[in-house]
Amino acid sequence: MLEKKIGFIGCGNMAQAIIGGLVNSGLIAPANILVWDRKESTNQTMAQQHGITAAESAEVLAREADILFGAVKPDAILKVLKELAGVLKKDALVVSIAAGVTLDALAGVLGYDRKIVRVMPNTPALVGEGMTSVTPNVLVEQQEVDEVVAMFASFGKAAVVSEKLIHAVVGVSGSAPAYVFVFIEAMADAAVLGGMPRAQAYEFAAQAVKGAATMVLETGKHPAELKDQVCSPGGTTIEAVKALEEHGFRAAVMKAMQQCMAKSQTLSKA
Repeated sequence: MLEKKIGFIGCGNMAQAIIGGLVNSGLIAPANILVWDRKESTNQTMAQQHGITAAESAEVLAREADILFGAVKPDAILKVLKELAGVLKKDALVVSIAAGVTLDALAGVLGYDRKIVRVMPNTPALVGEGMTSVTPNVLVEQQEVDEVVAMFASFGKAAVVSEKLIHAVVGVSGSAPAYVFVFIEAMADAAVLGGMPRAQAYEFAAQAVKGAATMVLETGKHPAELKDQVCSPGGTTIEAVKALEEHGFRAAVMKAMQQCMAKSQTLSKA
């Protein structure tokens, strides 16, 4: 168990997922988690639901936190952290989940002597299956990096990624659930066309995607090898794969991700 005070400034869906993961994993004692959101009802709900502490103010929380999570909207994160910079503990670690806000921008308001970690979780964190990139600045010690990785691994998987790869992370993880949802919807539509009831079609399609992803993660086999195992000679599956290839399925996915990464680069410069 990590014996540090963990504070959350802002408590939207992602922060709630992180808090839930930390409490459920037993990694952090609820008494050591503090939260402050501008919506008082959110603070009270989180305190009642998880047994954590609702701080009196953002300033009070910042004074107590050993690790401070900046979990407000990207367009507000710099203003909020600038206001709190003067009351933070000297050795406090600041973790930002704000998309598109660079380590340099964060240091610009917090101070270039401050330990900062930039993270990018994705929405499956809400169901304990998140994928999070962890990007520390040079002042963060290895033990602290390991602690942050452990926190995010408590509700999915987490890995250290250099900041130059952040846009790739956006494409392959941050935005990727949306592509998968479109794929599931299309699969279900086809099943409905074949006569299957809508609710059942979504269940079959979603479980097929979940099961296939689990096979990739747990077997360690190349996706192409797993694909080949399903494609019997002259069978139904290879017929479907042929149609996907004819319609540029792989190219469409790669093009979509390239445009996603390009947009991410544009937004980070705005």
